[in-house]
Amino acid sequence: MEIIKSFVDFILGLGPATMLPIILTIFGLILGQGLAKSFRAGVTVGVGFVGVNLVIGLLMTSLGKAAEALVTSLGLHFDIIDVGWPIGAAITFATPIAALLIPIIFILNMILLYFNVTKTMDVDLWNYWHLIFPGAMVYYATNSLILAIVLTLINATIIFKLADWTAPAVEKHFGLPGISLPHGETVNFAPIMYALNKVEDKIPGINKVKLDGEKLKEKIGIFGEPLIMGIVLGILLGILGRYNVSDTLSLGIQMGAVMVLMPKMVALLMEGLTPISEGAKDFIAKRFPGKDVYIGLDAAVVIGNPANMTVALLMVPITILLAVILPYNRMLPFADLAVLPFTVIWAVAASRGDIFRGLINSIITVCMVFFMATNLGPLTTQMGHAVGFEFPAGATMISGIDMSCHITLWIILKLIDYKNTPMFIAGIVALVAYVGMWYWTRNDIKKQYENDTE
Repeated sequence: MEIIKSFVDFILGLGPATMLPIILTIFGLILGQGLAKSFRAGVTVGVGFVGVNLVIGLLMTSLGKAAEALVTSLGLHFDIIDVGWPIGAAITFATPIAALLIPIIFILNMILLYFNVTKTMDVDLWNYWHLIFPGAMVYYATNSLILAIVLTLINATIIFKLADWTAPAVEKHFGLPGISLPHGETVNFAPIMYALNKVEDKIPGINKVKLDGEKLKEKIGIFGEPLIMGIVLGILLGILGRYNVSDTLSLGIQMGAVMVLMPKMVALLMEGLTPISEGAKDFIAKRFPGKDVYIGLDAAVVIGNPANMTVALLMVPITILLAVILPYNRMLPFADLAVLPFTVIWAVAASRGDIFRGLINSIITVCMVFFMATNLGPLTTQMGHAVGFEFPAGATMISGIDMSCHITLWIILKLIDYKNTPMFIAGIVALVAYVGMWYWTRNDIKKQYENDTE
């Protein structure tokens, strides 16, 4: 086990910008792309990831500080604190089950690919923590290693299938062909968001509203452009956070920079991925006719979509308001307010970038997140104590927006809590509803884009 842990720590320590060029170069050689082409593609992807992470770093730092300033200025206090995804990842990787689950999940992915159960080859090893987190929570809930492994594999399979299902939207809406997003805490919202979009299609008034980027440009001119929208929304957040004039203007420019730079960095990333993706399709077509393979990546590659970022920035003050008014919420949104661009991805994508519907869907998403964050707070706290996490001053319990986005985890935990009859029944109801929504919308993504000529 110690050897496995050391190897895993070494791989994770290299980071995606270093390891992806190596992985993709080897993958390209296997696909017959040649050393020069494979190496160039791999290195380009690595550089693209450096660029994406630089922009995300700017976003997290500037937006995170503004959001925290807003929370502080309002003087909010709750008994569960949102400690943020970096803490969630650190706690997850510190659990005794983590080193074992990483190779098990990877092997599962290869087996599922071989037997054509999934089309997604998840190369996003650094976000495996999202696939491990459910298993770690089950482990501390039941103290059963076997049950934790089994349910981790079931959950990972569901996430891979969701990634397959949403891949057409990743290609058509986000412009990333051959890519899927097996990002557990984002993609598991997709069935619910597509079901909401289907309901909204039937509601008089809402079904007539169309507010995408092009409509905004027509109505408000230059203020509908992503750059200007980012600046305006950044300034608004600075004002709400009681920044001084200088810092407010600086935040505006930083948010405008994120809106402009992120798509450019993703374009560089795709420049490297395209030859690998095309090579994979040719390789598979020759040896396994009719079979496709998607390269599974971090959802970070799509958060820079202008509609997504617009809704996410609007959701910062709305999320804080919801924390105050929702009667069941006990979590103070704090560190993970900066990850709202991830949280709302499918809320916006399900409406094909409609900002009005995306905002409605995002509000519903965050209401669900607060419920799960409050409900899972005690178990998350137990796991934090078990690995020796040092709690922030004044915090009695911990949770997080990102950690509480795992709907499938919540359902699993309720289903295994069979002695708690109300929660067990809630788990059954949630499972039936979730499966029902997925089945109801199973063809919707393909229908949305089947006549798309973009």
